[in-house]
Amino acid sequence: MLPKRTPMSSVDRSWLRMDTPENPMMISAVLAFDQPIPIKRLKRTLEERFLKFRRFRQRVTEKRDKLYWEDDPLFDLDNHLHTIALPGKAGKTELQALTSDLNSTSLDFRRPLWQLHYIDNYQGGCALLIRIHHCIADGISLVRVLLSLTDNTPEPKLERLAQKPAPAKPKVPFYSAFLNRVVDSAQAAWEQTGVLAEAVRKDPSYPLKLAGTAADVAMDLAKLGLAPFEPKTSLKSQLLGRKRVAWAEPLELDKVKACAKALGGTVNDALLCAASGALTRHFVEHGQHIPECGIRVAVPFNLRPLNQPIETLGNQFGLVLVGLPIDVYDPVMRFRQVQENMDRLKRSYQAQVTYSLLDLFGRGPDILERRALKLLSNKATAVLTNVPGPRHPVYLAGSKLVQPMFWVPQSGNIGIGMSIFSYAGTVQFGITVDKGIQADPEAVMHYFRDSFEQLYRAAMAQEEQVRQAS
Repeated sequence: MLPKRTPMSSVDRSWLRMDTPENPMMISAVLAFDQPIPIKRLKRTLEERFLKFRRFRQRVTEKRDKLYWEDDPLFDLDNHLHTIALPGKAGKTELQALTSDLNSTSLDFRRPLWQLHYIDNYQGGCALLIRIHHCIADGISLVRVLLSLTDNTPEPKLERLAQKPAPAKPKVPFYSAFLNRVVDSAQAAWEQTGVLAEAVRKDPSYPLKLAGTAADVAMDLAKLGLAPFEPKTSLKSQLLGRKRVAWAEPLELDKVKACAKALGGTVNDALLCAASGALTRHFVEHGQHIPECGIRVAVPFNLRPLNQPIETLGNQFGLVLVGLPIDVYDPVMRFRQVQENMDRLKRSYQAQVTYSLLDLFGRGPDILERRALKLLSNKATAVLTNVPGPRHPVYLAGSKLVQPMFWVPQSGNIGIGMSIFSYAGTVQFGITVDKGIQADPEAVMHYFRDSFEQLYRAAMAQEEQVRQAS
């Protein structure tokens, strides 16, 4: 009997083909717990919750130039669960070094594309390092899958309902006239961005999903194509394929909220401002020229409703390019610039446009996708992701999760990834840097905290001035 298989979606295929030795397309997570987790209980939890998602039992196969998800006839959980013990009184530095080494290693494409490393002897407890290929699902989905392994109390409830079958997807009509209007209204811009134009014109009946009007979509596609390449800095260098990861001590979420409220912005604005300030400090400390145009980061933008149950995996997000004003030194002015940049993007269709392009690239030849990837990765210096987590502490097999950290992969020639994750009243910030990039991840972590504290003090001072004036 042949193994059951299903076709891979074009978007997931795009992420699979982005995998390179320099930038493996893995989403990784480090979860630190207050006490060791019994291996038998961990395996039972994985079997009853994690493996309910069939994708984690399937490998990628190719038949007649088409990619499929195929049940692995030799699937064995022990091939994906590995135990490692840190030496002696190992701490954060040793765990970061181990994570860096493992994140520099590609997954085994002969098996389902995920690995879980149980790391014993970490600060009196343990840690889990989970590595999952991006073609399986996007970061939001995978975070929710991993959190489904946990409970709100130390007593686990392992008997859960089996995964519901995914509802049938309605067929989407092909709006030829709609896309033709998009193509015509953006013709001049596309002539300067040949790769994007060529991709769309390859399939003139292809709809740009979720887009509102042809004119708006055309404008955002033109802006994406016409965006200049990133300036040459120490953060854009030849990649070596060796990763270095670090994470900071968490911030208090209430403090971040108070800062954002005092300035009339959002938590996201405050954290992006702190990240921008950290990179400014990096350039200053190294005596390097700061580009007057700032730099851009690629930010994943979720297109899946957060209240929608994760019934099927896959990638449902687009990318937006966010300008970071690293040339602005005053923290409040920097905050205002970040806020303005984010507000502008919220009104755009850039995420839908990039999602549709990934869908289209996944349908076409490898050479087209490689050209498009090179073009797009030249327009960003780093990837920055912000994922909301549980508001209250959670437990896995009776052990309390004390610090979670997640990273999304970088693509093309991008060598920096920054991650923000909220959990139980705290905000976690982490970074991964290719060894070819001239940046110290530990130093950037300190710069991030210092940058936020500087912004917080300025926000509180401004709030006090307003109070006294009223």
